[in-house]
Amino acid sequence: MGLVHYIGRISKSITNSVASREKSTVIFYCDALLIGRCFKFGSSRSISTFTDQIFYKNPIFLNNELLFSENGIPLIPHRLMLQVGFHKTIHLSEKTQFFVEPTTSETSLVSVNKKISEDADKICRMLSNQSISNIRTSLDDAGLRLSPDIAAEVLKKLSNAGMVALSFFRWAEKQENFTYTTEIFHHLMDALGKIKQFRLIWSLVESMKQRGLLTKETFGLISRRYARARKIREAIEAFEKMETFGLKPDLANYNGFIDTISKSKNVVRAQEILYDLKRRRKFSPDLKTYTILIEGWGQERNLTRMKDVYDEMIKENFEPDVVTYGILVNAFCKSGNCDEALVIFHKMEEKGCKPSPHIYCTLINGLGSQKRLDEALKYFELSKESGHPPEIPTYNAVVGSYCWALRFKDAFKVVDKMQNLGIGPNARTFDIILHHLIKVGHTEEAYKVFQNMSTYRDCEPQLNTYTMMVSMLCAEERVDIALKVWREMNEKGVLPCMHMFSALINGLCYENRMDEACKYFQEMLDKGIRPSGQLFSKLKETLIEGGKKDLAYMMSMKLDKLRKKPLNG
Repeated sequence: MGLVHYIGRISKSITNSVASREKSTVIFYCDALLIGRCFKFGSSRSISTFTDQIFYKNPIFLNNELLFSENGIPLIPHRLMLQVGFHKTIHLSEKTQFFVEPTTSETSLVSVNKKISEDADKICRMLSNQSISNIRTSLDDAGLRLSPDIAAEVLKKLSNAGMVALSFFRWAEKQENFTYTTEIFHHLMDALGKIKQFRLIWSLVESMKQRGLLTKETFGLISRRYARARKIREAIEAFEKMETFGLKPDLANYNGFIDTISKSKNVVRAQEILYDLKRRRKFSPDLKTYTILIEGWGQERNLTRMKDVYDEMIKENFEPDVVTYGILVNAFCKSGNCDEALVIFHKMEEKGCKPSPHIYCTLINGLGSQKRLDEALKYFELSKESGHPPEIPTYNAVVGSYCWALRFKDAFKVVDKMQNLGIGPNARTFDIILHHLIKVGHTEEAYKVFQNMSTYRDCEPQLNTYTMMVSMLCAEERVDIALKVWREMNEKGVLPCMHMFSALINGLCYENRMDEACKYFQEMLDKGIRPSGQLFSKLKETLIEGGKKDLAYMMSMKLDKLRKKPLNG
């Protein structure tokens, strides 16, 4: 398998050869030494490539449509891959030649991204069946060569398995021609943050600094992980450290930070931070700032405080936009006050603000959940008449509305309609149906729907789907079938989350299958996933009752080690 590299903007010396606004294909015939240089991508990202003496005799870049800037400079999106044949020969006397030929086939960016995702899935499938100690050996034996985008995609898919992500990263960075990118570091930090390995995250910050890869978004990410771990003081300190690394936050960064604190169920603290920043003249809030707080109070179902912030926003001469109205509609719907949501909807129409597809979707969801099916369908029809193209979320909202009314046959008719229109369904569509089937105890039908999901295009079960099914089957005391679903999930490279482990381990404990329960508990610890106190208490209690005190003690020691000892980076 060849190394995968990327090209962005073709240098000016090439422009005269290929600058044409017609669809073109560039073939690179490389028999010359390629000196390491930095190519800038159309997305303004950059990456150093070709830093080794690599030589090529065959065409290595074929049949890809060029995009052109206003100046006629050909651009290639940063995720468009250049598959490099790995032939090392030296021909210093010859120059690289470029030829332009008509396009015979188009390789869209969508298909390239899909290929990246598929390659990453293959790696994840392999990793999901390996112990931490065997990961590096398995990767070596597989003979993989990585592009930066595939490495980033793997780490993204490993977001629920921090220790696996770290092992993969440590292996990847030792590979020949491995290229560090900000995206790779960010996905790794996100995975490590979920298992609260903040000391290691800060060591990665130093590594990024040395390579010139730090961005303001780096500190926003770290702050978000602290906030979600309920470490608000540390979240604030992490955001403030941005300036010590020579990065000055702007309005967007401040808004992102306030949003992070607000979404971590600390909207009171978020509002205090806003007033403090405003008092210190760090920044002046804008419409988005107030909208963030309105959303925060809406999520807390505190409509009085939400209205107070709205009134303050109006006092500061900010007029609500379609996003603000959408958040207000959502807040009232989530609070079960759909009538007030409809008042807001009509008010925005009166002010000449056209409702977005998201607002129609929110109303359909809200009315459906209140079992006001006829009204939900009325706004579905209005959404179609509004001129907006049909969207999957809106149709999913209709599916959900039928499910709330227990009209599952009608829900499936909507699924068929989506398929006929070519706008779905997707995995989320089936998750909605499964949720409602399980809720009303139709477990047999739910399992059949789960088994048939994959017959629809782009409807492979996702983590949330597997979690629902394993939880349902364990609750029904059908642990053997739950284990079968678990194995299917592993084969597809989907890594389990804490809730999924909890459901399975509790199910095994209930059936007194303690050896298996301990096996999956150990796997959970190996992946760096911290169990809830309730889960471990249940496991420990069942082990002691079964006369396995030594095993209970050993599991306690392993858990304490995970909690107290940071990972070695």
